[in-house]
Amino acid sequence: MIDNPYYLTLEGKNKLETELQELKENGRKELSERLKHAISMGDLSENADYHKAKEDQGFLEGRIQEIEAILLNVKIIETRSNYNEVAIGAKVTVKEADYPPETYRLVGSKEANPSEGKISHQSPMGSALIGHKVGDCVKVVLPNQEIIELKILSID
Repeated sequence: MIDNPYYLTLEGKNKLETELQELKENGRKELSERLKHAISMGDLSENADYHKAKEDQGFLEGRIQEIEAILLNVKIIETRSNYNEVAIGAKVTVKEADYPPETYRLVGSKEANPSEGKISHQSPMGSALIGHKVGDCVKVVLPNQEIIELKILSID
């Protein structure tokens, strides 16, 4: 059992695996070439290209480690065809007062992207919606402490 899982859809896991492969193969190769070129220019103490390449190398290796840790502790979000209540993986349509309905899929924090309609199950809205059913009115406390009320119209 994973203690602190990273919840991802299968699509999200595949994206991370592709990114990891790209970073390990092409990213490292490109940085290696940049470093060789910078070293060939001589004095490293005042070589801005060398220092930038070393800094970029640190970021690249950090991202590789981050992705490997995520993939080591990933829990795939199983999407179902019907949900009795809001859960991770569900697509939920909500309506706030005088605004048009909005639809979101609840995903893990590493995959959240509100502009794509994906919100984290740990976000204020996501955590407030979890466990509720169609027809429920849910109060959400936003980061600015404003409280909004959402009515759940559907769960897919």
